[in-house]
Amino acid sequence: MTDPARVVYILVDGENLDSTLGNTILRHRPESSERPRWERLTEYARTRWGGDVRPLFFLNAANLQLPSAFVQALVGMRYRPVLLSGPSEVKVVDAAILRTLAAIAAQEDGADVILASHDQDFLPGLTPLLGGARRVGLLGFPEHFNSRYLDLRSQGLEFLDLEYDVQAFNRKLPRLRVIPIEEFDPTQFLGPI
Repeated sequence: MTDPARVVYILVDGENLDSTLGNTILRHRPESSERPRWERLTEYARTRWGGDVRPLFFLNAANLQLPSAFVQALVGMRYRPVLLSGPSEVKVVDAAILRTLAAIAAQEDGADVILASHDQDFLPGLTPLLGGARRVGLLGFPEHFNSRYLDLRSQGLEFLDLEYDVQAFNRKLPRLRVIPIEEFDPTQFLGPI
């Protein structure tokens, strides 16, 4: 059930998702046609979780170089790009997302949070958000989530699949995943590899 008065923050760790998609699933640098359609994520959150969706897309802008076409596309989809720089030994995206999670936890409004990442570094930032009335989701490819996130499911952490739940891709990805029997379609396995 959706509540238009609720706020849903979407925090996207773009580099982490891109790395998992390219290095692990596709095994090559994704072409633009193989990347997620990010506007589908905001629509999914709005439809499933609430009305006021506030998406933030965190990017490492090392050497102050902006991926301008991509940033403009994000702005056009009503994302707020968060462009970060810092010393090479600092994981600036991780640091910024952890600070953002802490700021959300400190707010009294109980806003919901969807974190799009597979990185275990966010465990200490997500844990304080759990156990209350707020909804908290971890979005990506669940078979690649760090196993330590499994323990947080009993505290209310929801696993959200970027391909199957959000339907963010225009074609099926070549993923190896555990399939719930109610979703099993044998015709997907009868064609050539």
